[in-house]
Amino acid sequence: MFMGEGRSRSKSEAAHDGVGHRARLRQRLAEGGPEALLDHELIEYLLALAIPRRDTKPLAKVLIAHFGSLGGVLSADWTALAQVDGMGETSIAALKAAQAAALRLLRNEVAARPVLSSWQALLDYLRADMAYLSVERVRVLHLNARNMLLRDDHMGDGSVDETAIYARQVARRALEYGSSSVILVHNHPSGLPEPSRQDILITRQIIEALKPLGVTVHDHLIIASEGHHSMRTMGLI
Repeated sequence: MFMGEGRSRSKSEAAHDGVGHRARLRQRLAEGGPEALLDHELIEYLLALAIPRRDTKPLAKVLIAHFGSLGGVLSADWTALAQVDGMGETSIAALKAAQAAALRLLRNEVAARPVLSSWQALLDYLRADMAYLSVERVRVLHLNARNMLLRDDHMGDGSVDETAIYARQVARRALEYGSSSVILVHNHPSGLPEPSRQDILITRQIIEALKPLGVTVHDHLIIASEGHHSMRTMGLI
């Protein structure tokens, strides 16, 4: 019998459609690989694993719209995700587990080779971790004499547009880790990667603090949703 548009579907019919839709997503993923699904479909499928009896497509689209992108959704903190209607602990955990797996994979790529000869891998890792954060994060990458990563040192998170980093802290940890060189990194939540005068000033202070220790500052990278800047490439170091 033909079902007219005016007839409402039962819960079992809606659930059956949802199961079929998820099966189609799964088949596309199996056959086409990571690029087979759109950004909202990746979020939709992750959410479906956490809340299987619900149509998660609308929620996935809400999340993309709210946080701006796939990266924005995955890097949003737990509290921000919890404020979106329909998101519970299980669904948030599914997204954060996906983010953790991606970051670990990217970080392992960085750790496996000399950093200066695998620059793109480093940028991929930093963008995945920091580009969409709503607060400013500072980290210092400590390298040995072979430019292998000794320590990815998270120095702290700050307000929307400011995190304090002190030259003496960087110098003390460089001595502790036996660093031969460092790469300074921080993000701009505004989305614009241009260095501020304060960014340039603190970079020069850190360079001067590390000189007596024989520790080189290779670069200061600024990561943002609209790209990144290298102070060395800009001629500021």
